[in-house]
Amino acid sequence: MTFSFFDLIWIFFIFSSLQPLWQRKQIETKRYRTLKQIEQKHNSRVILLVHRQESISLLGIPLSRYITIEDSEQILRAIRLTPPDVPIDLILHTPGGLVLATEQIARALIRHPAKVTVHVPHYAMSGGTMLALAADEIVMDANAVLGPVDPQLGNFPAASILKVVEEKPISEIDDQTLIMADLSRKAIAQVQRFVRTLLKDTVPQQKIAPDRIESVIDALTTGKVTHDYPITVEEASEMGLPISVGLGREIYELMELYPQPQGGRPSVQYIPLPYERRPSLPEPKGRPLPEGANIQ
Repeated sequence: MTFSFFDLIWIFFIFSSLQPLWQRKQIETKRYRTLKQIEQKHNSRVILLVHRQESISLLGIPLSRYITIEDSEQILRAIRLTPPDVPIDLILHTPGGLVLATEQIARALIRHPAKVTVHVPHYAMSGGTMLALAADEIVMDANAVLGPVDPQLGNFPAASILKVVEEKPISEIDDQTLIMADLSRKAIAQVQRFVRTLLKDTVPQQKIAPDRIESVIDALTTGKVTHDYPITVEEASEMGLPISVGLGREIYELMELYPQPQGGRPSVQYIPLPYERRPSLPEPKGRPLPEGANIQ
């Protein structure tokens, strides 16, 4: 059986078109296998919520992802399929998202009778932090961060809109700003009420001291810092949140299976191996050179 040059070209195109499908299937299999390993180790239901900035393959336009209604539908379904006595491990890597979707997920988490643990390998900002507040324990990498949950109206923080109304005479403020201020006041009150509900959760046990709840609400919801302010492990612990440090290696391995799409050369490169401590070179022995001497 002989192949012409054009037959070889067709075979090349067929293999080229099938290779991405085969690679995608391989990585999906690895993800499923790693999830099963974590579930068997923790004896729990593992739910993963990962949002990365992606690119439209044809035009290369960056597309940011965030918590959506579709995410809440999937997570609520996973929680519903989890028996009441089985713990839930939620792995978060997200910049936040829709308030409605976030509150739906958070309410479902605090209603689950067994322990809920949130794992944060890198960051969980805004709505991601709100989901973390619904957990009984927040396990973080030592360098991971959370963020404030103060409401935003469009491109403006609600707290900043209220500050304008407080500092300017009412006669100098236009109607639209006054309407925004009214909405801001309501939004802050709603978020504070919901965060208080999350922090007062006592199922299966009290997760934060009652006398620390109001100070946590004040720090996270009143716009004392910018919305993208990183709350470190140390700062979150000082607030009184149920923080512990130290993620399992399998969680980092799982994150490796959700890589950031690359558009060209990689921006970060390294040899992906842990380095052992290497012995230092011995000090040279011999007569020291006098200061200012030149080596020929």
